[in-house]
Amino acid sequence: MRKSAIRFLMLALVSTTLVAVPAITAAYAAGDDNPSPPASSSKKGKKKSDDKSSSLNDPRFVSGYHTAYTTIYDRHDYTSAIDQLKALGHDDNAAVANLIGYSYRKLGDYKLSQVWYERALQADPNHLKTWQYYGLWQLEQGNREQAQYHLNKIASLAGTDSPEYRSLAEAMANPPGTGLVY
Repeated sequence: MRKSAIRFLMLALVSTTLVAVPAITAAYAAGDDNPSPPASSSKKGKKKSDDKSSSLNDPRFVSGYHTAYTTIYDRHDYTSAIDQLKALGHDDNAAVANLIGYSYRKLGDYKLSQVWYERALQADPNHLKTWQYYGLWQLEQGNREQAQYHLNKIASLAGTDSPEYRSLAEAMANPPGTGLVY
């Protein structure tokens, strides 16, 4: 009952966010439905870094990202979403890499999921959704101490009232070994 109520609440939150997106111009880490440009443009290869950053504001990129987002959260078609996200050409963006990691996790490919979560955190060490999802990954793997580390990281970045913190804390409140997948 509790888990279905949380899912319903999350669905309502995502639906509300998707409806409100046209009115919102700033990207928020909690919703992650609008990926933001990297914090700095000093990447390893300076090849077209300015062009890449500005193309994140390209309506085609934003539309493609929203399509993949919907494919994940509404249709639960993770394989198609991975293809859609990779086709955007911005898998070095934390929001994009995080959703690829999430999709692989939902498909049960924990090794690839971990690679993408690490990639997202390399792109943005303060990306809340990645800390949350990677913490859930840790729980699924039985790594409660690492999940606690992720929870503490979220608390230090956004506080204990953030949706990311509350979600991971609630998942951690379940007894170990329940076999629940988040």
